[in-house]
Amino acid sequence: MFQVRIHGRGGQGVVTAAELLAQSAFDEKRFAQAFPSFGSERTGAPVVSFCRIADFEIRVREPIMFPDAIIIQDSTLLKQIDVFAGLKSDGYALINSTRTFEQLGIAEIADNHPRFITVPATAMAMEHLGRPVPNAVLLGAFAALTKVISLHSVTDAINEKFKPKIAASNCAAATAAYEYVLAMVPADA
Repeated sequence: MFQVRIHGRGGQGVVTAAELLAQSAFDEKRFAQAFPSFGSERTGAPVVSFCRIADFEIRVREPIMFPDAIIIQDSTLLKQIDVFAGLKSDGYALINSTRTFEQLGIAEIADNHPRFITVPATAMAMEHLGRPVPNAVLLGAFAALTKVISLHSVTDAINEKFKPKIAASNCAAATAAYEYVLAMVPADA
């Protein structure tokens, strides 16, 4: 089973990201589960969502404490909560930022780790969507980084969720992020 924890803030599409990731797995005829965890339901408050993907029925229902991958939609959370808590030693970390690991204050954790990457997801979202919603962008990047799901499944899930014009913009953003990550990460990572 591959387990993903997504950190972000209310209004960034954190819950939708987990749902789209689960739908992508369903489209590949796999089992999946997505659910959120949040306190105050207001824009800007920290939000966590979870997604499990497996080739067998998923019976566990608790929050993911030891993820195989984390997606951080808002890098300001790096200074507020321990987003890396429980991340497996060979785990993936995808961080929405234009800054380096050193600038983010995580160089000690992330340097020389081929499975940690930053992606300018908000900038890509602004370019393709005209809005700072990085969730679909990061799912395209996730597909390229982990190879757990395909870009095709991500874009299919986006097309199922959104109206055509919004879906097309989100698919373009996800594809741009996918290509960005493929260009940045060594093939054997």
